Amino acid sequence: MIKTNSLLAKLAKRFPKKYAMEYHDHVGLMVGKLPQQVQKIYLALDFESMLLDEVQAFKPDLIITHHPFLFGTRSYIRKNDPLKEALARDLERLGLVVYSFHTNFDRGDGGMNDALAEALELTEIRPLHSDPMARGGRLPHPMAPEEVARYAKKQLKTSFGLLLPYGRPFVETIAIIGGGGAKYFTNALEDNYDMFISGDAPHHVRRRIINARYNYLDLPHEIESLFLEQMEKILLSIDGSLEIKKAPHQVEAQVI
Repeated sequence: MIKTNSLLAKLAKRFPKKYAMEYHDHVGLMVGKLPQQVQKIYLALDFESMLLDEVQAFKPDLIITHHPFLFGTRSYIRKNDPLKEALARDLERLGLVVYSFHTNFDRGDGGMNDALAEALELTEIRPLHSDPMARGGRLPHPMAPEEVARYAKKQLKTSFGLLLPYGRPFVETIAIIGGGGAKYFTNALEDNYDMFISGDAPHHVRRRIINARYNYLDLPHEIESLFLEQMEKILLSIDGSLEIKKAPHQVEAQVI
């Protein structure tokens, strides 16, 4: 068991809220009142109503999510999203507490993008000069863009992706941002990486990438489920006696 203030202070040292503020993000306490001490922690990429039964059975002192439970101004979300408001009321009624680490976890040392780069077995991993959230590194060996796509799908445990193979014919270096970072491809291009991996690329961004003659791999947002393992590892390094339960992996869209 650890004092809540001590746990959150140690996490904040690695993943400070000021990082999230740079992206106008909303992190930290989402719902409930922080307890004095923490023993049991439930981890989820997203907290949704389908997890309520499991959480009630586990009875955590703290729920930690990656994606903010209230994504935006708290009062606005609760007023304008009836489903989210109903779930927030259920959590409050059950005495449950939700705390979120989002872009501060993405950018921080040992967080999301470091974990993704390590899962790809990149070497020489470092933040991009033009984008401290992204991570860049070198592949185990040069690959054609199509081979990189197959390799990344396997390493990041996803069943589909969208490849734009319009850049260099062989890829040695990669930059990556988990989730919806497609628009930041120009930073990877500026830093001379052979390919950029991210997700949620809209049509106009894909056209910009094609016209820039660049390699881009779009992978589903769910690759960020790596948050569960990475945060568990970090929490146990802080206090090995913590009891941690991870939410089931959320289902991707079906490939048809």
